[in-house]
Amino acid sequence: MIGNFSVTRAIPVGLVLALLLAPTWATAAPAATPQIPLLNQAAMQTAKAQRSVLLAVTRAGERLVAVGERGIILLSDDSGETWRQARVPVSVSLTAVQFVDAEQGWAVGHLGVVLHSEDGGETWAKQLDGVRAAQLALESAQRSGDAKRLKDAEWLVADGPDKPFLDLYFSDRQHGYIVGAYNLILRTADGGKTWLPWMQQLQNPENLNLYSIRAAGGFLYIAGERGLLLRSADGGQSFQALDSPYDGSFFGLLSSATGELVAFGLRGNGYWSGDQGDSWSRIETGVEVAFSAGTQLADGSLVLASQAGELLISHDQGRTFQQLAGQADASIAGLVAAPDGSLTSVGLSGLARQPRGFSTTQR
Repeated sequence: MIGNFSVTRAIPVGLVLALLLAPTWATAAPAATPQIPLLNQAAMQTAKAQRSVLLAVTRAGERLVAVGERGIILLSDDSGETWRQARVPVSVSLTAVQFVDAEQGWAVGHLGVVLHSEDGGETWAKQLDGVRAAQLALESAQRSGDAKRLKDAEWLVADGPDKPFLDLYFSDRQHGYIVGAYNLILRTADGGKTWLPWMQQLQNPENLNLYSIRAAGGFLYIAGERGLLLRSADGGQSFQALDSPYDGSFFGLLSSATGELVAFGLRGNGYWSGDQGDSWSRIETGVEVAFSAGTQLADGSLVLASQAGELLISHDQGRTFQQLAGQADASIAGLVAAPDGSLTSVGLSGLARQPRGFSTTQR
């Protein structure tokens, strides 16, 4: 029996995507940060935090860090056996989290929030919000003289900070990207002290949503709405569209230790590439609902999870997957391998833990 746990770092599809893309703040005119309480109210300390909606989980060295709704961030130093709540300066839903080492990490979420921690998640500081991100886009567009960019940026400012960031990727303590709804992407080269709008560097003329960003084999990849797949071969200076094998949304990307890629999304669709995304092969998953999550285990195996809680594992760099025995009985939003080899998951029902040891079903 697989038990009560779930998988990956985006929010589960369907109900969860609706939550991600539903604005938690909207305004018809430009707004200033002080007028948006959620950006200035610390997350409430609550005994129910472990049962709250949690949307992503990762490792900071030997520590586990989980993030979710209303700015909740939880920490565990015993592989998910016990948890405590960190103090967070905002009360918006957090959708993704990454640490580059045991100390330095970032979390992103609704209202364009970017948080930074220098102490393994114990304390957090706000580096960016949607108000400032829109203003940065406007300033960049004004300097460019590009009429379309200027129109898009003016639209961002007028809408207010209603667009979430959905994922992030940092290669080290200084260099990183944050991506989100409507082609939003910003880049930093100083650990988030300053951010540059990077939308103009993407081949995404329809401004499709960006759901996932990952590095693999010396390349950077972005997956998104309506089959969008982008690749950067120049260290993130530019992203070109790949020929996509699927016209439905991709919600996540997995990479193997040797650089193979798995893109997963709606209706149980998964696709494998062994040539940096130049070609793709459909993975026979036997799943009919959306994949909402994926993770890599310590031994290099890849795990996918469906919206219904089905769990699939691959021992051949993602070419084939087998279903794990049983299934989760809760929704899946994020999964990480803990230091002791167990799996910790997060989702609509909060935290869950699966001990070491897996068996597969024959199909």
